[in-house]
This record gives sequence, structure tokens and C-alpha cells, in this order.
Amino acid sequence: MKVVVLSGAGVSAESGLKTFRDEDGLWEGHDVMEVATPQGFQENPELVFEFYNQRRRLLKTAEPNDAHRLIAELETDFDVHVVTQNVDDLHERAGSTNVLHLHGELFKVRPVNDPHTIIDWRDDLNSGDKDEQGNQLRPHVVWFGEAVPAMTEAVQIVKHADILIIVGTSLQVYPAAGLKDYVSPVTSIYLVDPNPGISESKNLHIFAENASSGMQKIKHILLNS
Repeated sequence: MKVVVLSGAGVSAESGLKTFRDEDGLWEGHDVMEVATPQGFQENPELVFEFYNQRRRLLKTAEPNDAHRLIAELETDFDVHVVTQNVDDLHERAGSTNVLHLHGELFKVRPVNDPHTIIDWRDDLNSGDKDEQGNQLRPHVVWFGEAVPAMTEAVQIVKHADILIIVGTSLQVYPAAGLKDYVSPVTSIYLVDPNPGISESKNLHIFAENASSGMQKIKHILLNS
């Protein structure tokens, strides 16, 4: 049975990593347009570098939580694919082996002129850090206004899901939010969200709680169904 997990910032929040942005639209006190757009990078690269350097430092000290571990444990009994909006590596550290990052990864960088050359990078990134050809490096993160290259692969993964688990995401950020629309009509969908904002239907099962407790219940259901 193929289980696809679509995860968002709410999963990593239990590991101390804040969700993408607060209700006031700010991300760690910054307007997202300043730190998460190509225009913001062009206007103030130093601010953008330091913003992601701080995120990278925090990620080094964070640990996977129960939600990450429960998702990874499903691989013992199912063919599990994780499609995540998160840029951290906590799914991998918890043991998940099939993880697709829609929005990039904090511990990777790429040249400003080449989106296909991805370089592992765990330390601070600053102006003057260049690739072997002398091109400035930037965070390997998909910013607002940029294409999401992994979407094509994500759609194919979701299309073949027998079970879709949506956890830690409010499904407000597109195009990722549209992935649920690609599942088969007979696919069972499990949604874990403290404030789901939608009602259950025939194939949609809602757990209005945090990621860890919701995943514990879903794991029990899947193993006993």
C-alpha cells in the first residue's frame, strides 16, 4: 500500500522551528517580501543571507519529534513517500528514506545563475561565497514568485497514493495546496490540523490536534485496518 505524507511547518514546530509566518504575515519579525523573494535578495542580500544563516543555526540544534518518527516508522509496513513543504532535514534524520522537498533545503545552496547545481552547505552563507566558476551562491530555497521544480514529481507521487496524510499544513500556500486534488476519488485522506476549517466527508478523516498526537492515531488506524 502506498502512503503519501504531505507535511508542512506544523510538523517541525514541535521541534522548536517556528511555522512559516505568523498571523501578522511576518516571518521571524521580517516581512516575507524582504527575505523570501528574488526582489528582496536583490535589494538587500546581506539581510537575506543572515536570515537564512539564523535558520540554519537553529536547525543544527533541533531534533526530530514524535511526528517525524511516527511518519518514518510507517515505512516498516507501507511504501511511504513524504512530500514536504519544509526546508529542514528532520524527516530524514527521523529515518524517512523517500523525502521530496517542494521548497528547497536549508542545508543546500546553489549558484544564483544555475538552479540545477545543488551544493551541500551547513555553515553560514555570505556575499563572496562562490562556486568553482566564480558565481555567487544563494540559499537553495524556493522564494515567492519562483517556480517549484519538484511539483511535477510531487503530482505523480500523489496520483498513485492509496492513503494521503496531510499533516502540519493549512494548505494555504500554492501550488503545494493543490496537490490533494490529484488523488484518486477512492483514496482515503487523513488531515491533521488543530484548526482544520473543513468538515469530514466520505474519504476525508480529520484529526483536529497537533501533528504528533494525530500521527499516533493514524498509525494505529493504518496498522489495524
